[in-house]
Amino acid sequence: MGQEDILQLLGRRGVTVAEVAEIVYKLQRPYNDLLQLEACVESVMSVLAKREVQYSLYTGIALDELAEQKLLPQPLQSIMEVDEGLFGVDETLALGIVHVYGMIGLTSFGYLDKEKIGIIRTLNDDKTSIHVFLDDLVAALAAAASARIAHQNERAANYSS
Repeated sequence: MGQEDILQLLGRRGVTVAEVAEIVYKLQRPYNDLLQLEACVESVMSVLAKREVQYSLYTGIALDELAEQKLLPQPLQSIMEVDEGLFGVDETLALGIVHVYGMIGLTSFGYLDKEKIGIIRTLNDDKTSIHVFLDDLVAALAAAASARIAHQNERAANYSS
């Protein structure tokens, strides 16, 4: 189990690092005119290297897959099938990823959860699969990678004396 395994699992569920990196780029480019897409890919890979991130992804994806196979107990099965708006457990799991890089990750996650940019929208709107957890986990991954870049921006204001 490791980064290669999680990349394969994401790929099987229709998510690529490049798609997540595109979201990161859209989030950070307005604040960093020197930002390159390659740095966004590297940031996503760095976040994916964290074991706690991998564990969150494994857990959420497993629940999505079990729901697709109709193997969850009721009422959880029905909740997952309709992606119940008041469920909230999917966002709660995603917050573990978001908090790896602080509050900026949290605000970015809230934005992405509401706006559903790129692959997040694709996952959310997919009627052939269940992605109750995965769309939020991908938003969290993008938010964390974006926050990581923000924290590393050498051109950010320095207020030390």
